[in-house]
Order: sequence, then C-alpha cells, then structure tokens
Amino acid sequence: MSIDLSQFFEVFFEESFEGLDAMEAELLNLVPGEEDLETINTIFRAAHSIKGGSGTFGFSAVADFTHVLETLLDQIREGSRTLTAEHVNLLLKSVDCLRALLRTLQAEQQPDLTEADELRVKFEEILGMRSKSKVVQQQAVSNETNIKNTFQIDFKPHHHLFKTGNEPLYMISELAELGELETQAFQDDVPDITNLAPEDCFLSWRFFLTTDKEQSCIEEIFEWVEDDADIAITLCGGLFGDEEITTTETATAVVEPKKEAEPIPVKPTTDTKKPVPVKATTANAESTSIRVGIDKVDSLINMVGELVITQAMLSQLGEQEITEATIASLQEGLAQLAHNTRDLQENVMRIRMLPISFVFSRFPRLVRDISQKLDKQVELKLLGEQTELDKTVMEKLSDPMVHLVRNSLDHGLETVDKRVAAGKDPVGTVTLNAFHQGGNIVIEIMDDGQGLNTQKIREKAIKNGLISENDDLNDNEINELIFLPGFSTADQVSDLSGRGVGMDVVRRNIEALSGSVEVASAPGIGSTFTIRLPLTLAILDGQLVKVAQHTYIIPLISIIESLQIDISKVSRVGKDLDVLRLRDEYIPILRLYNIFNHKGAIETLDRTLLVVVESDNQKVGLLVDDLLSQQQVVIKSLEANYQKVDGVSGATILGDGRVSLIIDISGLIKLSGLRKPGSQELIIESKANLEAS
Repeated sequence: MSIDLSQFFEVFFEESFEGLDAMEAELLNLVPGEEDLETINTIFRAAHSIKGGSGTFGFSAVADFTHVLETLLDQIREGSRTLTAEHVNLLLKSVDCLRALLRTLQAEQQPDLTEADELRVKFEEILGMRSKSKVVQQQAVSNETNIKNTFQIDFKPHHHLFKTGNEPLYMISELAELGELETQAFQDDVPDITNLAPEDCFLSWRFFLTTDKEQSCIEEIFEWVEDDADIAITLCGGLFGDEEITTTETATAVVEPKKEAEPIPVKPTTDTKKPVPVKATTANAESTSIRVGIDKVDSLINMVGELVITQAMLSQLGEQEITEATIASLQEGLAQLAHNTRDLQENVMRIRMLPISFVFSRFPRLVRDISQKLDKQVELKLLGEQTELDKTVMEKLSDPMVHLVRNSLDHGLETVDKRVAAGKDPVGTVTLNAFHQGGNIVIEIMDDGQGLNTQKIREKAIKNGLISENDDLNDNEINELIFLPGFSTADQVSDLSGRGVGMDVVRRNIEALSGSVEVASAPGIGSTFTIRLPLTLAILDGQLVKVAQHTYIIPLISIIESLQIDISKVSRVGKDLDVLRLRDEYIPILRLYNIFNHKGAIETLDRTLLVVVESDNQKVGLLVDDLLSQQQVVIKSLEANYQKVDGVSGATILGDGRVSLIIDISGLIKLSGLRKPGSQELIIESKANLEAS
C-alpha cells in the first residue's frame, strides 16, 4: 500500500517557513562570544526538523543543503567551534536560501541551486571538508584505483517509526543510489491479524551495499531516524581490483535477526524519491491556512450550542397555536437569536485576527542588513506587537510597511558622523508602534532622523508644476506632496529607496485596504508615518442613506457629521461646484444623484441632508435625500462578481434582499473631479478663490 505524501506537503511547507522564521529571529539575537546555548539549540532543532521533513518528502536539495548547515550548528552547540560574526551572516544567508528553495518547490518549479552550492562550499571550507589536501588526495586515489567496499546494514525500526513521519522505502531508495544493493526483509516480529496495528512498523531489514562511497554517506541516510530505530553498519569487505580486503569494522547496536526467519527479497526502487507535484500557483502564494487558539474554537463551539438551543425553542413555538403568549415568546426568541448571531459573528471574526507581530517579525532582519550596508547604527523598537489585525489585511500590509521602513533607514536617519555633529545619539532609532483606535488599527513608523526637507519639497513641487509659487500651503500640506506619483527630492536614486519614489504606490496600496496614510515631520527631530486601517475587510459598520429610490452605504468611520444645509452659507465656485462654509472651512458639496446618474432625487439644498465625510485629510459633503439606519454589513467584492465600478468599494445584501452599494469616499472624490491623479487638489484652489472674493 502506497501513501500519497502530497497531502502533507502544505503542512510541511507551513511548518518549515515557521521554522525558518524562528531561526532568523534567534540568529538576530546572537552576539558572538556571548551566545546562549538554548538559542543555539533552538536554531539547531529548527534546521534539524527542516532537514528531516525534506528528506522524508523527497526534497533532497533542501535536505542536503541543510545537512552542512546543521553540522556547523552542532559543532557550535557542542563547544568544539567558536561562533563568529561570519558564521551568523552565513547562517542568515542560508535561511534566505532555504526560504527561496522551499517557495520554488511549493510552486512546483525546479529550484535554482546556484546560491545553495556557493553557500555549501563556504560551509565546507569552514568545516575543513574542502581545504584539506588529504580529502582531495583520497578522492583522487579512490577514482584511480576504483576502491569498492561492501557494507552490511542492519535496520530495525521501532514500532512507532511511521508515526514520526518517516518512510523506510525512501531510505532504501537512497541506499540503492549509492551502489549495488541487496535487501532482505524479516517478518518474524509481525503479529497475527487480530493483534496487528496498521500504524506500527513490525518489519526489519538487512542490506548488503557495495559502493565506493564512505560509511558517513550511509550514516547520513539514517541520521534522522537514529532515535527511532536500531541501526548497525558493518564493513564486511572490499575489493581492490580483484584482491579482497579483510579489514572489518563493526558499529554498535547490531541487529540480530532470528536465524529461522525467512528473508523476503525486496527489489529497491529509485523513482519513489521524486516528490509529487505540489498544488500551488506561485512561489509567493499567500498562506491558505491559519492557526487558531483553542480558546477561540471553544468559544465558537459554545456559540453554536446557544444557536441550536434557540433554534429548537423557535421550532417548538412554530408548532404551537398562535396566541398573545406565543407571540411574546416568539419575540423573545427572535431577540435571543439576534443576540446569538451577533456573538457568533464576532467570534468567527476573532478567528481571522492575528497579532501584528507576524508582520513586525520581518523587520529586525531588514533593519540589520540595511544598517550594515549603509554603515549606520540603528536600534529597532517594536511596540504593540500583540495588537490583532485581520489576516487578509495583514498579508497586504507588509509591502507598504517595508517601503516606509526602508525610507526611514536610507533617507531619514543620518550617518553616525552627522548625528554626533548634531548632538544626537550616534545610534538612530526606528520605532514601529501598533494600537487600536475605535474600529481601526493605527500603525506608526517613526524615526529620530533629520525629518523631511519641507523647503526642498516645495521647490521641487513648483519645478514640476504641481503647485504654483502663489499657493499658500502649510508644512503638513507640503509634506503630503511626497505621495504624488513620481515625486522625489532625492539627488541620487538609491537601490534601497528614495524618499518620495514609490510613495504614491504605498498610498494606493493602503487605500485599497480602505485605509489611509499620513506623514508628520519636524526638521532635525524626525518623521512619523501613520497608517490607519480597518480591523477587517469582511465586515463594515455603515450608515444607510437614500438617494432617489436607491440605498447606499457610507462607511461609518469616514463620517464626521450629518447636518441640514444653511443656504446662506453656500457659495458657487465655477460652473457647478457648490461649497458650504462650515466653521471656517469650505466643504465641497457632491450631488450623488448626479455622479451616479439617478432621476427623481431631491435637488433643493434646503430640503436635503449633507453627510460630511473625510478621506486623505480632505473633507467633502455628500448630498442625500434621507438618513436611514446604521448597521453592520458583510462586504462582497463587486469586482470579483461583476466588474470594477469607480466610486464604489463593494456591495452587500440588505435584510429585504436588495443589493446596496458601498461608497468609496476616496474614489468618489476622484470621480467627481475634485482630485485628479498627479495634480494638487482643486479644493485648495477653490478655497483661495473664495477668500479672494
């Protein structure tokens, strides 16, 4: 009976990536000369698990590479080798190499072993496996004289071997690749059918291998089952041309199969080592699984139990005759059902929530590598790592954060000399902070560097025609210009980042998550980029509004206030833009019935309501016929089910079965013409015209 191991591949890849993350985190904590033994052991165990798993599943490229890495770690933890900074850097590069190999295998592609081979050579040089001329001479002698030895290998697995995920057939296949293999299987320990446990291993084997390889190559095959089997390797004899060599070496733990046992000949196969293709599309495919705490599962099960009880009660009421008493009980049951449904919804959403430490964990390595490359001293502070965020949002948040952190390191923080000259600590600080605020999660990327050069930004914006010299902009408005496409104040293009280059992409990616990004800066003190995101992309608190005969949903988080319009404070700008003066601010009025081309809406301003909303520090007023209820809605992708619609971020189904569109505030502003891509907002121009008049 053959087992389809491909069903376990995704679990193997997921656990391997977690092991690599753990290795990287512990390696970053290592200080040569002050290393902690437990840290070394943690790194070693992660490497050992990856090697064992990859060998079991036939990923020999990963197993072979991890073996030399593991050998170095084993010597360090045993104290026979001293850890150096070179070792740490090499191990970190190996983590990156292993991650790339696993991602390629996960995507069913042939891995490129160039980097792995280069790193393997460096490991072997450190371990003395390449530099010694003795090894080269032995290999030359072996090639010239064609020495072959015959080994007897007794292999008796413990009964629990299969439960550790190991498969003897793969080991037999690897032995067959070393030379000529004769195999005997012994079944004397196999119980009768009534006592047979299919999950246990009762067979043992004796192999005779004639090979020109050394004994260490054989030991390597059985290395990851040495604690789960009795293994004995004996050098029976060798052939030097036609002359027999009588030298014999015997290892420990020799298996003594019973004399009367009838050996069953087994013909080894070599094709079983090939891994079954993994079902994956791309090397960077997003994780399709999530680990959930048992407390969340228990809570979910309790909620389902409450729902079952409520459903049974309502079913019983439905079978009774309708009276005033049953109506009251029915109303009570429906209220209980609504309460249970809301609790169930909240518990289901909690399952998707993960601590943001999953994103933060990649930055210690990033900061270390970049600071070394730039010859800067940097301390990374991580705050609020246990703040939870929806898994979908988290996966798409990583790239924008990487870009912002690179900017802080490359252009925000000064070099050591400049910091000392400015009276600062020579070690710069980058701080990542996450916390909840209302229905949002707020992430701050702060540095204590030189800050944004506001004057330089203004001059570059005037030069590029983004603003004119007469525009009266405060420092915050000038700093916001760095988010315009292609805007940069960098004198030279850096391979790491360029403050302003790609910042429009950062904002666009965050806006795609229904979030926003802002920047605050003080010369000589530092800069702070603030990202605000919804906790989840699946559920939205919304305000239902009526426009003509249609119902739209405005995200509650975007609404500042709702009010009746005072006609005396409304002015006309241009041909068709009305603005409302509200507490010394000019709020452009957007008529939704015009934007979405609806007929029958109320057009008289004093008979309608204005919903003031904000997006990217820009306020506008949405003209609606009426305000309806507020409710939580489940967001459905309009683009996936229909097509992309400008000014609309998604859709939902209301309680009466009708489809309602969810308004995208930022997209609506662009659609109305108040903000055009690549140009400064026209609202500023409108404000200047009003003040001039």
